[in-house]
Amino acid sequence: MAVTFTEENIKELRWRLEEAAIKCSERCLYQSAKWAAEMLDSLVPIDDSDTDPDSSMEFSDPPSAPANPFLQNQDPLEAVLEAQEAHKYLLAKSYFDTREYDRCAAVFLPPMIPPVPLSSVSPNPKASRPSLTPQKDKTKASPFGGLKNSTNTRNPYPRLSQKSLFLALYAKYLAGEKRKDEETEMVLGPADGGMTVNKELPDLARGLEGWFAERRENGLEDRGQGWLEYLYGVILLKGKNEEEAKKWLIRSVHLNPFHWGAWQELNDLLANTEDLKQVADVLPQNIMTLIFHCYCSQELYQATEDTHQTLNELEIIFPNSAFLKTQRALLYYHSKDFEEASHLFSDILIASPHRLDSLDHYSNILYVMGARPQLAFIAQLATATDKFRPETCCVVGNYYSLKSEHEKAVMYFRRALTLDRNFLSAWTLMGHEYIEMKNTHAAIESYRRAVDVNRKDYRAWYGLGQAYEVLDMSFYALFYYQRAAALRPYDPKMWQAVGSCYAKMGRVEQSIKALKRALVAGSYYEPGPDASSGRKILDPETLHQIATLYERLGDEEEAAAYMELTLQQETGEIIRDNDSDSDNDNDEESGRRRKLYGNDDDDQEAVGGTGVTATTSKARLWLARWALRHGDLARADQLAGELCQDGVEVEEAKALMRDVRSRREGGGG
Repeated sequence: MAVTFTEENIKELRWRLEEAAIKCSERCLYQSAKWAAEMLDSLVPIDDSDTDPDSSMEFSDPPSAPANPFLQNQDPLEAVLEAQEAHKYLLAKSYFDTREYDRCAAVFLPPMIPPVPLSSVSPNPKASRPSLTPQKDKTKASPFGGLKNSTNTRNPYPRLSQKSLFLALYAKYLAGEKRKDEETEMVLGPADGGMTVNKELPDLARGLEGWFAERRENGLEDRGQGWLEYLYGVILLKGKNEEEAKKWLIRSVHLNPFHWGAWQELNDLLANTEDLKQVADVLPQNIMTLIFHCYCSQELYQATEDTHQTLNELEIIFPNSAFLKTQRALLYYHSKDFEEASHLFSDILIASPHRLDSLDHYSNILYVMGARPQLAFIAQLATATDKFRPETCCVVGNYYSLKSEHEKAVMYFRRALTLDRNFLSAWTLMGHEYIEMKNTHAAIESYRRAVDVNRKDYRAWYGLGQAYEVLDMSFYALFYYQRAAALRPYDPKMWQAVGSCYAKMGRVEQSIKALKRALVAGSYYEPGPDASSGRKILDPETLHQIATLYERLGDEEEAAAYMELTLQQETGEIIRDNDSDSDNDNDEESGRRRKLYGNDDDDQEAVGGTGVTATTSKARLWLARWALRHGDLARADQLAGELCQDGVEVEEAKALMRDVRSRREGGGG
């Protein structure tokens, strides 16, 4: 979907973003309001005034900004209701802004049930203790079941505008979330096991079912504004009814496409690229869909040319958008281009030094690069800006982790989670720290919470695999490694872990297949001195692992072929283009490999490579023994001599040379 925007389109986009920022702010959706305002500020400027602002012209009346045609309420009935409720709405919003959520909801929805006394005595002591397991009730439809089961539900709410009803219900939802966090208490404590729930959700779900059912019966279904549809989608998502949640969120973005929060919730429902392709067909065709597609591609680690091209097109319209620059930096981060990602984050920080959004990702990049001074600097900067932001706590935690002070790092990650239980980075990073501290069970719980928050976090899946591997539970480890590999199919590390698990379980053939995938994923092509040649770089460690697995299967010919390939990585070799393509077919790959290591043409030039390593020396020793067993004394002597020069496995090499000499003297040659 190419982006071609005229000046009129830019004006309309400006009005739409202005409307979104105002309406999100009115409904206390502050993060979405901030996003819309930042995108509005980064929009390409257009000259919509003929007056020079620097001129000395005097105005009798101050010049007025062009009116936003979208800010007028399009529905007359809603406009009348909003006018009638204006004073109450201001009161409710003031309560919301001071975080008195129950008082805010009570302005429009007076509580029907008297408050529960502080001490209630029950004749049955077990009756006062709620069950920790969900109870099935066959007489009622599930409150999270969507509108399919809503024939007996009725609208419990008084006649209110959609604006006031949304604020009241959103306040009830947040009041329930607040109580849930209070009951959960300490992070990873006794009550922090998913047993505490938001008790407002069932009533909210039933109430909204009735409200939407009544609207449908009265023929008002197409006069929604998108806000209540969004809230209903969020409630269904919390109730694990993901298919229904997806339908309502899609309806919300059709009615109100510039509400970024709805797009973010929809993104959380997309587990892979197939889901993204399916949902793309039913989304509105506008610039928000393009931004959403770009954001989802980044979240799914799709650092492709198409994604970068889409970002280029969007940056023409939003040239100063920190959000879009962050998406590009994260794409480089997922591609392991840490230098480029670091430069982009550095530019964002220079332009806006108090911006803490996504700073935890920047600290991850600096951690991987080992850039301790830069990490210390952004930790100081973030702490000076706001020390009680989850991003700040993660940055400081990463700094202590880089200093190997793992207890302090855990303390800061726990602090981040106390501030926001759904902050993904903190759960994953805390799991890493517990692995370092050998606290495997705490690490498993941290990683589990991370994948509960975001199933697309391959680091958490990989961490779970590592933790179970430490516990010698290979079957569990394999499952989690496979989930990580499915999310990152082009990351050799994931497939190496899968192959290692299969090998431990004695499933050697599957292990070889997984390691071959790691080999293909980790290989790269370097051009040679002329256009028709190039160098295929392979990982010697993976090659050696495959060779030893073939040896376990008793296939010494194939093992020798891979050992030769391992040895060849010391120097590299020029190979022709028609030999450089990867193929998953085992026979074809084997034939190409034999051709590669067995080619003795004088035209082939050995260049580059890893040099002598412990792995290549092991391969050399294995090949020397193999040559000796097969009577190739000259080859065995040559390889043993090279081992002596390398200074690796010298004693073994000398013993081999003595064996060769004795065989030659005994007529074995």
